[in-house]
Amino acid sequence: MASASPSASASDQNREFFNNEAASYDAKHEKTLSQLVEEIRSRLDFIGADLVNDDDDDDSDDEDGDGAVNKDAEAARERAVRLLDYACGTGVGLPLVIVSRALAPYTTQCVGVDLSENMVAAYNARAENQGLTADEMHAYQGNLCVPDDPSPPALAGPTFFDFDIAAVGLGFHHFDNPALVARRLVERLRPGGVLLILDFMAHGKLDSTHAASHTVMHHGFSEDHIRQLYEQAGAGTDFKLEQAGIAFNRATESRPEMRRQIFIARGVKA
Repeated sequence: MASASPSASASDQNREFFNNEAASYDAKHEKTLSQLVEEIRSRLDFIGADLVNDDDDDDSDDEDGDGAVNKDAEAARERAVRLLDYACGTGVGLPLVIVSRALAPYTTQCVGVDLSENMVAAYNARAENQGLTADEMHAYQGNLCVPDDPSPPALAGPTFFDFDIAAVGLGFHHFDNPALVARRLVERLRPGGVLLILDFMAHGKLDSTHAASHTVMHHGFSEDHIRQLYEQAGAGTDFKLEQAGIAFNRATESRPEMRRQIFIARGVKA
């Protein structure tokens, strides 16, 4: 994932770093990614969006005594459930690749947006390799968080509005202005849509020797801070936050294992 912050210098740093990381990102972080995907998938009810599921297709084959297709299952199969995956990364690796990978089976369309053109290219290549059409999963390069440009032309069409879920996975700590990001994402939700954020709880400063340290703007967040962001953005209805512990770097001879407490937060646009 590359962040999309309103500061040009921070955006440039993120874009350069994640462009360089795109080719190897998934392989480096596969174990952590798998844990994060499972954390999300184990909380589908907690997320609370009206998701589709694999059983819908199976149920649509059921017929009653008169040979009529089950109408509820047919409606579920045809229902659109749209995900905006902001700072989407490669679609499979860290960061929010997490969200597309975790929720793709439960949505009908994933739209990714990322600052890094290399991450966008990797995301789209993976979607194509999985046999998905551009209507089902596709990413675009863009920045929704320039203060004086709320709707950049490249992201202004109907494709980029009226989402059921708008999500950021491990991207908020890269943003200069997380409050602006939250507001812009809520603007893209339909009424009743869910803002979903996965990131770090507050923690100590990242070691300056870490390759990504120069891209980190915030060393995690408190629950009160995240709740405030949701309320100010217009998605404070039914706000909930849950935590989990995740290992992010394997121990080496020179570095201990790095464990972080993550949160998954959700709230509804009024």
